[in-house]
Amino acid sequence: MRAPGYWVAHVAIHDVAGYAAYRAAAAPAITAGGGRIRVLSDSGETVAGQSRPHSVLVEFPSLEAARAWYFGPAYQATIPARDAAADVDLIIVEGRAP
Repeated sequence: MRAPGYWVAHVAIHDVAGYAAYRAAAAPAITAGGGRIRVLSDSGETVAGQSRPHSVLVEFPSLEAARAWYFGPAYQATIPARDAAADVDLIIVEGRAP
């Protein structure tokens, strides 16, 4: 069994309406690529280092799928709206096979 791939994002939203519009476009694009949004948190507790106040975790069937979908045209089309509305740190990581 392949290990899943994840998008892990920490977000500071500075345009709430703009970010809501991005999420409305991004969520269907993510699910169309096999992604499952596991965490959408509007608050968190930073216990070490620095973090942005919002966190997102998206699971894909594999690391390759996570990469392919991030760099694919459907999700790439949503990025200008995201970047206009928020500051985002996003990494793509491989999980452990169950």
